[in-house]
Amino acid sequence: MKINISFIPLFVISASIFISACNSSKLDSGVDSNNISPVMLFDFESDQVPSNIHFLNARASIETYTGINGEPSKGLKLAMQSKQHSYTGLAIVPEQPWDWSEFTSASLYFDIVSVGDHSTQFYLDVTDQNGAVFTRSIDIPVGKMQSYYAKLSGHDLEVPDSGDVNDLNLASGLRSNPPTWTSDDRQFVWMWGVKNLDLSGIAKISLSVQSAMHDKTVIIDNIRIQPNPPQDENFLVGLVDEFGQNAKVDYKGKIHSLEELHAARDAELAELDGKPMPSRSKFGGWLAGPKLKATGYFRTEKINGKWMLVDPEGYPYFATGLDIIRLSNSSTMTGYDYDQATVVQRSADDVTPEDSKGLMAVSEKSFATRHLASPTRAAMFNWLPDYDHPLANHYNYRRSAHSGPLKRGEAYSFYSANLERKYGETYPGSYLDKWREVTVDRMLNWGFTSLGNWTDPAYYDNNRIPFFANGWVIGDFKTVSSGADFWGAMPDVFDPEFKVRAMETARVVSEEIKDSPWCVGVFIDNEKSFGRPDSDKAQYGIPIHTLGRPSEGVPTRQAFSKLLKAKYKTIAALNNAWGLKLSSWAEFDLGVDVKALPVTDTLRADYSMLLSAYADQYFKVVHGAVEHYMPNHLYLGARFPDWGMPMEVVKAAAKYADVVSYNSYKEGLPKQKWAFLAELDKPSIIGEFHIGAMDHGSYHPGLIHAASQADRGEMYKDYMQSVIDNPYFVGAHWFQYMDSPLTGRAYDGENYNVGFVDVTDTPYQEMVDAAKEVNAKIYTERLGNK
Repeated sequence: MKINISFIPLFVISASIFISACNSSKLDSGVDSNNISPVMLFDFESDQVPSNIHFLNARASIETYTGINGEPSKGLKLAMQSKQHSYTGLAIVPEQPWDWSEFTSASLYFDIVSVGDHSTQFYLDVTDQNGAVFTRSIDIPVGKMQSYYAKLSGHDLEVPDSGDVNDLNLASGLRSNPPTWTSDDRQFVWMWGVKNLDLSGIAKISLSVQSAMHDKTVIIDNIRIQPNPPQDENFLVGLVDEFGQNAKVDYKGKIHSLEELHAARDAELAELDGKPMPSRSKFGGWLAGPKLKATGYFRTEKINGKWMLVDPEGYPYFATGLDIIRLSNSSTMTGYDYDQATVVQRSADDVTPEDSKGLMAVSEKSFATRHLASPTRAAMFNWLPDYDHPLANHYNYRRSAHSGPLKRGEAYSFYSANLERKYGETYPGSYLDKWREVTVDRMLNWGFTSLGNWTDPAYYDNNRIPFFANGWVIGDFKTVSSGADFWGAMPDVFDPEFKVRAMETARVVSEEIKDSPWCVGVFIDNEKSFGRPDSDKAQYGIPIHTLGRPSEGVPTRQAFSKLLKAKYKTIAALNNAWGLKLSSWAEFDLGVDVKALPVTDTLRADYSMLLSAYADQYFKVVHGAVEHYMPNHLYLGARFPDWGMPMEVVKAAAKYADVVSYNSYKEGLPKQKWAFLAELDKPSIIGEFHIGAMDHGSYHPGLIHAASQADRGEMYKDYMQSVIDNPYFVGAHWFQYMDSPLTGRAYDGENYNVGFVDVTDTPYQEMVDAAKEVNAKIYTERLGNK
């Protein structure tokens, strides 16, 4: 078959870019919806590695392998040194950007297979000439060569970007959509970045492995552009069956009837004995370990050079467990809404964000005003109960959403409905009491030592397994911006109202935990946008954006001004250091746009000083509130995301928190990334990590990908081993207990396969087995006597 390359500039053909004429054995034909033939970029039939493919911490060679059609073929073997380096892979950089603008509906294809012992998660970044980037990701199993594609244009990408940093979802409201045509090829799932690139100038394509626990090796072949087949107009229709599962595919463990659901329940309950693992203390500590000082509450201590928690009886304690043991995130938008006059609105004094609220019941008055808000969403469900159905009580309402096509709306919890189906109801809410009983039995049987963050406070008095409490500082205080406030604006921490709200948050949490010795500690806030590592201007976004505002009415700006005046004394000195031309400090206090200033060493040091002051005030205020209301409990910090943990902020947290918390969505904890902990010498904890797959009907595996449920289990063990081996970490919590809804959680569309149980409350046995193996040896692995 011939390739139409008439639209490719001549300089591209004559440059070192390797574009080969393809044949039927090397390139799938596809449907030419644009009257443009597929274009082969690299088929690697030459024995030479193309000169415009660049490698980072990897070795490349041309190797013969067995192709998709069973015939011998040549491909690029990429051996990545990913165990030693946090970023490995390749980048394709043309001498001039590719012009693919004639492809109005097309995808970028790769044939890839993992070779060796481990599957490979590849991040695909495509960058246009304007610097816009999209990031997709896919897991590459070991074994058979397969085709993978990432849509560049057309189909569900035709929805324009809003330009909003929080515009995460496609029009469907799912974090990643189902495939828009039927094929054995696999689609890269959407992760972040823009949805639509400028195809008239594609400047770079990269494939990378990031923060892996093992060296990864793949063979890549047939990098090409193919026109998309016609879109299946029903790709978003009839996705969900009556149990909340994928209605369009079958898979191991799928429930097809109430009888199967009850059989799975009975088989599991017959094995649960509700007893902790051997050699565990009352609180889950290590009975065979050194006996330490008992204070009646959890505390920290370094044992033989390794930080540990110590349980109330004085036994060494390492925290393992699961997050989101609650129903708050189990519901999904149905596509319907109600008259807002019938909906109870939020109170200004509320200390719980909307997404962490329990399932808000819907009144008959609201039901009467039900109207269709999104036909696309409504068409996804094969079954939703009528309002007089026995399972209609699992309808609920979300008054606001972080992202997606609906800002609010009716939601339904299939997970909650399945709990009622599974355990029955002998008195109002009895199925929830049984769920809590079974959940604690599971945690103990699976060897976990705690209930993780965002556990429903109804679990706090179980007196069988310790728990972690949490709160959020929210309210009507002033705010500042980092320039990329992912979950929302940052607090103006120098506003006196911020302290008022922090105190109120701590008071409410203290009433929930009731000074229980079973409470390990308290997280306050989560994944705040303190700054990103992308650049100096991203890292120091809070100082940069706040300096652009007038001091009047902005307490943090006033604090920054005070610090700079104390350092420079005169405006002339500041002008000289920063390259400004201000006439007076009064002019400076009106606001100075510093975004265009080059970040010199002097400016970087001053930004660092200001960010440190901001972070110090944040943690001082929150620590003071926790200390005032909960002096017996550990303050565990704000759960830094690994995409936003400037060292100035981490050091401030270490100054005030008893344990510093991090959410790290990687394959594990590479030693080089976490080497800074030696300088802090502070006990630390992983608040969130997860690994998902797509062999259970899910449309998105989550942030870290495995090739299968069995692979998830193996990768879980690898991650936990990296935590146990790090002397500064005192535990790690998996996110989350149950899968996200297939059609996305109501708040932001996350539709991840990241649960230890699925939507029918049925455990993934591969994950259970992996957890038991890890938890059975955490103390001997950590402290010796293996």
